[in-house]
Amino acid sequence: MDNLEKHIRDNQEVFNDHRADRAKMWAEIESRLDKEKTKVIPLWKKPIFKVAATVAVLLGLSTLIGINFFDNTTDTKDGFVSQELQDIDMHYRSLVSYQVKLVEQNDKLSENDKQEFLSFMNELDKEYEELRLEMRNNLDNQLVLEAIVSNYKKRIELIENLLHHLKEPQIKDENYGYTL
Repeated sequence: MDNLEKHIRDNQEVFNDHRADRAKMWAEIESRLDKEKTKVIPLWKKPIFKVAATVAVLLGLSTLIGINFFDNTTDTKDGFVSQELQDIDMHYRSLVSYQVKLVEQNDKLSENDKQEFLSFMNELDKEYEELRLEMRNNLDNQLVLEAIVSNYKKRIELIENLLHHLKEPQIKDENYGYTL
């Protein structure tokens, strides 16, 4: 190491006091550069681009109007039917699921009887799914809705009859001692 290098290392803090002013340096460099003004021609001032923009706007508007016009005719009808089907489905599905739970939790039925009954309910579920598919195909929505409601009512009636039949012997046992 020579003395100069050693002196620089020992006095490094003194040399670091002065920092370069980058903004001032860039301003000096920029002032020396040749300034050419570039001519900017906006694209929207050219006639070809005006025509292209007009065509694009007209195509967009006609597409939006066409979509709204043609979709409105089928959407309102399907929306109404779908909403009606959802309402019916929510109402009856909750009733059926509650009553199926009652049957599953009933101690008086054997496991075999429960399985047989639940398999019959599954068949009615499959019939219901077929009716929903028919509803999507727009065959005759009113008839399909009536068939769906009748399917649910049939399920509820079967469950109620089973539960009533299971409670009947209990009622007879309670009334046995009160004969007048």
